[in-house]
Order: sequence, then C-alpha cells, then structure tokens
Amino acid sequence: MTFQGWILILAFFAVLLAITKPVGMWLFALYEGRRTPLHALLGPVERGFYRLSGIDPTAEMGWRRYAVHMLVFNTVLALFTYAILRLQAYLPLNAPGMANIGPDGAANVAVSFTTNTNWQWYSGEAAMSNLSQMLGLTIHNFTSAATGIALAFAFFRGFARRQASTLGNFWADMTRITLYLLLPVSVVYAIYLLASGVPQTLTQQITATTLEGVKQTIALGPIASQEAIKMLGTNGGGFLNANSAHPFENPSALTNLVQMLSIFSLGVGLTWCFGKAVGNVRQGWAILSAMLIMVMAGVIVCYWQEAAGNPVLHQLGLAGGNMEGKEVRFGTAASALFAVVTTAASCGAVNAMHDSFTALGGMVPLFNIQLGEIVVGGVGSGIYGFLLFAILAVFVAGLMVGRTPEYVGKKIEGREVKLAVLAIAVLPLAILGGTAIASVTGAGLAGPLNKGPHGFSEILYAFTSAVGNNGSAFGGITSGTPFYNGALAVCMWVGRFFVIVPMLAIAGSLAAKKHIPESAGSFPTTGGLWVGLLIGVILIMGGLTFLPSLALGPIADHLAMIGGHLS
Repeated sequence: MTFQGWILILAFFAVLLAITKPVGMWLFALYEGRRTPLHALLGPVERGFYRLSGIDPTAEMGWRRYAVHMLVFNTVLALFTYAILRLQAYLPLNAPGMANIGPDGAANVAVSFTTNTNWQWYSGEAAMSNLSQMLGLTIHNFTSAATGIALAFAFFRGFARRQASTLGNFWADMTRITLYLLLPVSVVYAIYLLASGVPQTLTQQITATTLEGVKQTIALGPIASQEAIKMLGTNGGGFLNANSAHPFENPSALTNLVQMLSIFSLGVGLTWCFGKAVGNVRQGWAILSAMLIMVMAGVIVCYWQEAAGNPVLHQLGLAGGNMEGKEVRFGTAASALFAVVTTAASCGAVNAMHDSFTALGGMVPLFNIQLGEIVVGGVGSGIYGFLLFAILAVFVAGLMVGRTPEYVGKKIEGREVKLAVLAIAVLPLAILGGTAIASVTGAGLAGPLNKGPHGFSEILYAFTSAVGNNGSAFGGITSGTPFYNGALAVCMWVGRFFVIVPMLAIAGSLAAKKHIPESAGSFPTTGGLWVGLLIGVILIMGGLTFLPSLALGPIADHLAMIGGHLS
C-alpha cells in the first residue's frame, strides 16, 4: 500500500461527501415535482409527452397500480429489446454485418438490461451492431435507472405521507427523472468524455497498420454517450468487452476518478433526499454514514490484499502487489477502489478483472453484492434496500430494549416486518439455489475455467451478480450457454422485481398510517448507536447467510494460497 493510494481513496470520499447535499437537493426537487432551472427549456417537452400519451401527471396511484404500471412498462421494453436483437442482421447501422442473436442469448440480454443488471455473456464489439447498442441497450440504461429512482421516491412517500392511499404517479416520476436529471447530466458527462479521448462515432470499426506492418481492426462506435449513462445510472454494461479497463471507455486516471464518483453520486444524493422527505435530514446522514463505513471497510480489505500480492509468487522471487488483470495506468489502489465502488452499487462496470484478484480481495466485491448492494447500491435500489434493513433493525431494537418499533414517525408492525423479510430472503434463496444447481449439473460445471474453490467462486459470483443486478463477473466463467443464459435471466428478473413488489406493499402500508411523534419510548435513529445497530443487522442477517458459501469458495482459495497451492 502506498501513500498516493491512500490519498486517492481519501480524496474520493471527500469529494463524494461534498456532492451529497447538492445532488440530494436536485433529487428532492424532482421528488416533490417542483420547478427546476431546466423547466424553462424542457417543461414544454414534458407537457407535450403527457398530451401525446394521454397521461395525467396529477392522477396519483396506489401501490398496486404503481407496481402494475412499472411491471408492464419494463416487460414491454424487454420484449422490444429482444426483438431488436433477434432481427439485428436485417436492421440498419450494422456495417460489419453482425448476425442475429440466438433466442436464449437475446432473452438473457433483454432481461439483463431491463433489470439494470447489464450482465454480458458476449463481446459488445463482436456481437452488437450500433443500432442494437444505441436503441436496444442504451435505452434501458436510462429507463432502468429512472425506474429505480422512481421506486425510491414511492418508498419515501410511504414514510413521509400520513393516512394516504397513494404513492405518486409512476409515469410522472419516470418522465421528470429522465428529462430533468439523467438526460442533461449524461449529455454534459458525454461531452467531458469526448474531450478526454473517448470515441463517439457511427463508424463501427477501422483498420490500422501497426509498426510491424500487420493489419489490425479497431472497434469504434458511439461509446461516450453510452459510457456516461452506464456510470451515472449504475448500469455497468460496457460498449467494449474490456469495459472500463479499455482506454476507449476509460482513458486516464482522471476519467477513472470521475467514473467512480458518478457511480455513487445519485445513490448518496438519495440518502439526503430521504432525510429531507421525512422532515429530518439527520436520518439521511445516518444512513449514509452506515453505507460509507461499510464501503471504507471493503476498500481497506481489498486494497490491503491486492497490495500484499500472492505469497506463492513472492517465494519465487516475484515481489510486489498483485497486478494480474489490472491496468498499469490505474495500479492496485485505483483498481481495488473501483472494484469495491462498482459492487457496492449495482453498477458492474470494471476497470480490472475481478477473477484475477487475490482470494480475499475478490471476496470483497462478491460479498458487497451478496449484501444486496445496499451499500450505497444502484440508483434507487440501494436506498430502498437499506430501508428494508432499517425496518428490521428497529424491530430488532424494539425486541432487545423494549422500545416502540418506530421509524421516522411510522410504527413498524408485523405486516411490514414480514414483507421486509420476504423481500430480503429473495436474494439468498435465488443466489444459493442457483449456485447449488449449477454446481451439481454437467451444464453448470462446464462453465467455470478453474477447478476447486476458485471454480466454485466463479459460479457463486455469476449467480450473486445476476440476482444482485450487478452484472460484473469472475471472467473465467463461460456463461453464454443455454443453461447459464436461461438460469441467470430468471435470477436477474427475480432479483429485481421480487424485491420491488414487497417493497411497494410496505410503502403502501406505511403511507396509510398516522404519524407518531418521537417520544421517550422511541428508539433514536440518527446517532452512532443506530448506525452501529444498522450495520450489525445487515452483516448478521444479510452477511452470515452466505458465510458457508464463502468458506467453500474464496476463503478456501485463500487458505490454499497461503499453504502454497494455486487452484
């Protein structure tokens, strides 16, 4: 570990804290439906959209209607993308003549991008035309991110409203988030990336002659525009196979820092927005404190392990940190920080290959996803996942110390606890169930490149990433097969929508309740004790579920490594 590495890490967290409130204020304006400086320019576009689509933005929806509209919208978009991929060979902007994607592969990709997972079994530059990238995939980078934020707003209204039967209007939330946040920021972000050297062209490939006289085909395309929303919306799907390790997607140390900040920016802003929505910004800062403590712990462990390197190689005289699978222009500190950031959010973009990390260094990204990526999390999904654990934490606190189970003025009763447990239980059931099936079937065992604990880790990471809607992978696994395409598609859909529906049911239940003023019997949920309890509940109830699987995978891999064996 180096002094420069720690300066980078500390600078990242300092800038992140500095942008939390400004981002949160903009999000709160959208949450309330208030005018922003962009309304003078984009307001007519919003009103025109409502007129064309016949939507009344003032007509509020109950939680069931909100959920149905959200599910129908996402299902239709998934079918649209499936059709684009299946007909790719016959559509324009396909100069290299890319073939149609097969039915299982197209279904996997359509579900992947709809659910904000962006799991990629293919190489983008070798399988996707420009039209498929722009119309079939990038559209989901906006809509899936907007869906997550809209759902967070609906959950906030559940806590903030009193004896109400509605949670807002799904279409109004989606429109405002996309029009006044995601689109304008992505345009500015894309221009910055263009100025930094990221290509933006409809030319799909060029041929260059190397110094040795060899012809080389270089993939190009509208990369900057996709890269911007890929990071801002915590989508993670790369235009190129190497993702953010490729210089066309992430050319410098500065763009690397900006990309990491953009992954977290909306997630941390939503914590402040939540505090403002419930009338106590300290609630938001408490949640953010718990998030960042866990992120920092992950960064410390991951950086420590990657900087320490491999003792087996040290015995052979190859001293130094673990640089396998990393870009020299980033080094171990920036690579470890990026790995933790992208998996503490539901992003999945990578600037290094997680499969090449040390056993415990690679376990940190894996464990982040297994916690449901509530550590900051994806846009929207992180905060509502965190709030589900907050509901359980206040219930546990009530059982332990005899305090009234209340949170931000709402009494937490059996219905909310049962629904929260149901939503949280989806992840371990799908992750461990899918991993178990893949580990005992021929089709599943044909996927991992390695045998032994590391091979098991590759399978475990694949199902963890799919259910957690992350999209990153231990790259050694071959997942583009009918078995993995089908199994992971099911896991991605379950991991996204089987959590959302119970969450909306909780929001509807809370909105209908009276507000209970804080009293001497209320458990305080803004101080250090609450932050510690919240982290403890997350680690115990969320983390220990996966300890046996981690023991079979990365922990066993680490013990083998320090014993002088490599799997």
